[in-house]
Amino acid sequence: MADDLKSADIGLIQRIIPHRYPFLLVDKVVDINGYQSARGIKNVTMNEPHFQGHFPSQPIMPGVTIVEAMAQTSAVMVGVALDMADKNLLVYFMGIDKCKFRRMVVPGDVLEMQLTTLRGKPGGKVWKFSGTATVDGDVACEVEFTAMMDLPKE
Repeated sequence: MADDLKSADIGLIQRIIPHRYPFLLVDKVVDINGYQSARGIKNVTMNEPHFQGHFPSQPIMPGVTIVEAMAQTSAVMVGVALDMADKNLLVYFMGIDKCKFRRMVVPGDVLEMQLTTLRGKPGGKVWKFSGTATVDGDVACEVEFTAMMDLPKE
C-alpha cells in the first residue's frame, strides 16, 4: 500500500490516526511523497464547535487548531508511508517552534497545509516537521514541530 499511495481520503485518515469529531481537523491528504512531504486539506465550516466561542461575532479558527491540523497531516503522511492503517498509531507533540500566524482563517476558507519532514526515519520515534498553512495562496501559519510517533509493538 505505502509504495504507490499518494493520497488519503477521510476513510483512510480515520484508519491511521485516532482523532474523531470534533477534533479530527484534516479532511484529505494529497501529494504524499513517502514520509518526506504531503499536503493536507481542511475545509473550514461554520458548524465546527470552536466557532461558538472563538468568536461568536467574528468566527476565527484558533491558531492552536491550525497547528494541530498540520500535525494530523504529518501523522497521516507518515502513517501512509509506513503502512500504519488499522495499527493504532498515536502521535504526541514534543515541541512547537518558530510558530507565526499571518492571516485569519474563517468559515468558508480551504486551509492547505504543506508539510515537510526535517528529521525522522522509519522505525524512529522522534520526528521533526516544518509546515506552512495557506488560504488562497496567502500564508496563514508557519511552524516547526517535533512529535513522538508511538508505533505499536508487533
